[in-house]
Amino acid sequence: MFKNPIQRFIKSALLLSTVALSTSALSTEVTFYTSASDSPIVINLFDNATPKTVANFLSYVNDGSYDNTVVHRSVPGFVVQGGGYVFEGSLNLTKLPTKTSVVNEPVYSNRRGTIAMAKIGGQPNSATNQWFFNLIDNHNALDATESGYTVFGQVIEGMDIVDKIAGYATCNSIPTIDFDCSADNVPGVENLVTIYSATISDTSIDSANGLNPIENTLIDAKEDSGGSSSILALFALSFLIFRRKK
Repeated sequence: MFKNPIQRFIKSALLLSTVALSTSALSTEVTFYTSASDSPIVINLFDNATPKTVANFLSYVNDGSYDNTVVHRSVPGFVVQGGGYVFEGSLNLTKLPTKTSVVNEPVYSNRRGTIAMAKIGGQPNSATNQWFFNLIDNHNALDATESGYTVFGQVIEGMDIVDKIAGYATCNSIPTIDFDCSADNVPGVENLVTIYSATISDTSIDSANGLNPIENTLIDAKEDSGGSSSILALFALSFLIFRRKK
């Protein structure tokens, strides 16, 4: 009868120690430069709390996989997603090759300004190269859905640029700039949001000091209630917003 409370106590203690480590130990900052602004988007990664996810993300950063990719999905008031496609003259974007998928690490909550991994529906450990920025607090829709979506970093500079991208008109969910997709037009690279580069900009051991990521507690609540889902979670899934684009 005490099994679940004890398990929750032990898990909470472990999570608290993880949070303490993540805000005082090894951290990494990655900087994106995009066609949306001359200013960068800077992300502080949670190396200690989500080590496998961060290592996976940095493997794509280090080999230049994210350079000259495009933001391929935008849902205003929800998410902006990228990492998996390049533009080759058509809105039928070209999918990039991926590496081995990474295990799910749903430690932190999907709150505004965080970056999380996209994945294939029904496959919790299927994240590869695609990620998304949370435009709002999406915890009710994502923290307990599909075994939770792994938040692995936080925007510390340039969230206004992310919001700007979310404000662009879309063609089949692809954000476009000064482009009429209702006509039989062919877009140019200038009509899409390009990520020119993604580079590691800081590896200071204390770069995460001052950040206060929120723990994902909804996934525990789902386990305790036998797997119930919120209405918002079902709404999100119905639009396939956070699943990795195939």
